[in-house]
Amino acid sequence: MATTMFFEETICDKEDKEMAVDLEFGRSSYYHGENLLYLKIDDKAIILDEKTGRRLVEAMVDTGRYLGYAD
Repeated sequence: MATTMFFEETICDKEDKEMAVDLEFGRSSYYHGENLLYLKIDDKAIILDEKTGRRLVEAMVDTGRYLGYAD
């Protein structure tokens, strides 16, 4: 299995800094060499199927554009 991590950070609530999670995500080829999105929140990791991964990425990009975070 090969993974490529693209994000790894402890993220906190804007006001309640005690409310925090460790977030990591990237790509994984664990399943038969497929390039799939994986998420790790605290110590729980999942690999998404391609359809779900695409929906998640599209939703995040749409949200970023709406907020003016993305081009």
